[in-house]
Parts: sequence; structure tokens; C-alpha cells
Amino acid sequence: MTDHVHDASCAVAHGDAPAPRDEPKTLVAIFASPMSAQLLRYALDLGYRTVLVEPDPTKLERTPHEHGDGTVATMDAAGLDGNTDVVVCDHHRGELGVLIRDALAGETRWIGLMGNPHHEGPHVKALRDLGVADDEIARVHRPIGLNIGSRTPAEIAIATLAGLIADRNTRPGGFAF
Repeated sequence: MTDHVHDASCAVAHGDAPAPRDEPKTLVAIFASPMSAQLLRYALDLGYRTVLVEPDPTKLERTPHEHGDGTVATMDAAGLDGNTDVVVCDHHRGELGVLIRDALAGETRWIGLMGNPHHEGPHVKALRDLGVADDEIARVHRPIGLNIGSRTPAEIAIATLAGLIADRNTRPGGFAF
């Protein structure tokens, strides 16, 4: 039998030590969808303050969001700060450009957009049409999350949150240690 090497993370995992206190962090999900519902639910367990930005109240009827600090209609109302991560959960909506522009104008740590990495995202044209500079557009991460072959809303949410954890900890994600 080998001796157990003491590791702070191991002690936390086994309940032998308290988890380190993170600085306050916020996750803003833009657009109500099954994925944003999962994303916000899981983010609460990770210590995020969570907010859904949904400018169209009729979308809330299809996908109820009962978790977190509520639903707001604008980025201004989301309470952005330097510890805020923003995830755009639908790239087909007409409000896409305006909401990402407003997120870029606010104070945020990270902004990402779901979508296929094999072609330019629709946010690029939408932001250019609004006069957003290319260096600002380049701040929007796409794709988001770890490449684990996610197919369901829950899997996409987990991959996205794992990617955010890796980024916050300046790690590459995946299985590279």
C-alpha cells in the first residue's frame, strides 16, 4: 500500500478541509433556452451569482428559469463587473448584436458565444453593423466550453462551465495537466 500524499484539493474533495473562498463571480446567460436553464442551475453550485438576460418575455413561457438572481431584459440591468462571465446561449436571435455590444461596453471578465467554430459566427456581422471595432469583436470567445462532444443542453452547460473554470484558473482544460 502506498502512503497517501496530502493535497489541499484532495482534502477539500473528501470534506476534510473547507473549500477555498473564491472572489464573488457572476454568470450572465443571454437568451432563455434549455441550455441556459441548465447553465444557470449548475453555476449556482459553482458559487456564481446568476442572471438571465431575456429581452423577449414570451420566450420565458417556453423555458422557465427559476434559479438565480432573476431575469432582466437588458445588459445594463444584469449588474456586470470585472468578475462577470457572459455566455450567449442562442446565436439565431435578432437581438444578438445589441446584447453582445452592450456586454462588450460593460465591465466583464469573459464573453462567449455558442456556435460552430467552422464558420464565422453571426455575431461578427451583427457587431460590425453596429459599428463595433474588430478588436472588441475579437474579445468574444467562440466556440465556448471544452470539446467533449456535448449534445444535450446539460452536457453543453457542463462543458461550458468546465471551460470557464479552466479559464479562471489559467488552465488549458481537457486532460492536459
